[in-house]
Amino acid sequence: MAYSVKKVDVWAGEIADRPGGLAEKIESLSNAGANLEFLIARRAADKPGTGVVFVTPIKGAKQKGAAQGTGLASTGSLHSVRVEGPDKAGLGAKMTKAIAAAGINLRGLSAAALGRRAVSYLAFDSAADADSAVSILRKALK
Repeated sequence: MAYSVKKVDVWAGEIADRPGGLAEKIESLSNAGANLEFLIARRAADKPGTGVVFVTPIKGAKQKGAAQGTGLASTGSLHSVRVEGPDKAGLGAKMTKAIAAAGINLRGLSAAALGRRAVSYLAFDSAADADSAVSILRKALK
């Protein structure tokens, strides 16, 4: 089974570090029809009382409007690649080694396996690095 490797837009924004801070954002997106595949939220250590959330996908005008209305934005400084396919031992090592061999620095990586499938989101500092990573990963995961 082949791997799907593609660039994706990840939306990000600040959340209040209090009960319901995240729920308000997610509810607004849900009400607009968003079916999120990826969500990470955490406190902002350098900004007490706040946190940050990252989500994808946000599709269509209604979802984009809801995201913007809650303070989320598709950022020009975060360039992400989504990899989905069979979960195999050593998959993370294979991907990160291929990217490192090309001299590309990762900004971040989030990955999960469920059953026999794995999904990874790799973040880069530039669109050029993300574009290169797509090509590199497609070759490495053949």
